[in-house]
Amino acid sequence: MGMGKETRDRIAKRAAQELKNGMAVNLGIGIPTKVADYVPEGIHVVFHAENGILSAGGAPLPGEEDAFLCNAGGYPITIHPGASYCDSAIAFAMIRRGCIDITILGALEVSERGDLANWIVPGKRVAGIGGAMELAQKAKKVIVLMNHVNRNGESKVKKQCDLPLTAVACVKLIITEMAVMEVSEQGLILKEVMLPYTVEEVVRHTEAALLIPETIVYIP
Repeated sequence: MGMGKETRDRIAKRAAQELKNGMAVNLGIGIPTKVADYVPEGIHVVFHAENGILSAGGAPLPGEEDAFLCNAGGYPITIHPGASYCDSAIAFAMIRRGCIDITILGALEVSERGDLANWIVPGKRVAGIGGAMELAQKAKKVIVLMNHVNRNGESKVKKQCDLPLTAVACVKLIITEMAVMEVSEQGLILKEVMLPYTVEEVVRHTEAALLIPETIVYIP
């Protein structure tokens, strides 16, 4: 099930609230790329791209795209003053060394224990796993942004992933158009609900078991 631009922007804006001063942040393709457009005022982070950019910025204004400047997904981006370039091998070495504080990725499925499936649907042709496997394993925190349900209306927040895994028990936070859920040792905690959805609707559309705290934040 697809979602409109306003909803995608809303998810990205919520994800940007997780950014803290001085962080090195990697953004996956899809909704995560929009996070760079919503960095809170006063927060300064360094966006890392696997194709060899440090201090990437948000999307350029229409007509101001630079054909030689793009992110790892091939989409036009801007850069901040002081940005630097390196080859892809060095960019991946940063990931493997554990230098990335947060990676924000899209997903096909996430399990209640934080398993991530985001690279292939059996029988479908895809370009490859890319950097997702290493980012999911090596980033200090993994956040997933995705639709709550798939095109068939089935939950993408599952007890156990059906699709091939990218990495095991790596996801710490899941943000969808319905809710914000935290993966903990006790289970999947429903932290926030995106209005106009209700707790009951979130639970009904979530295959995984949800722990419901006494206090839940409602996001307007």
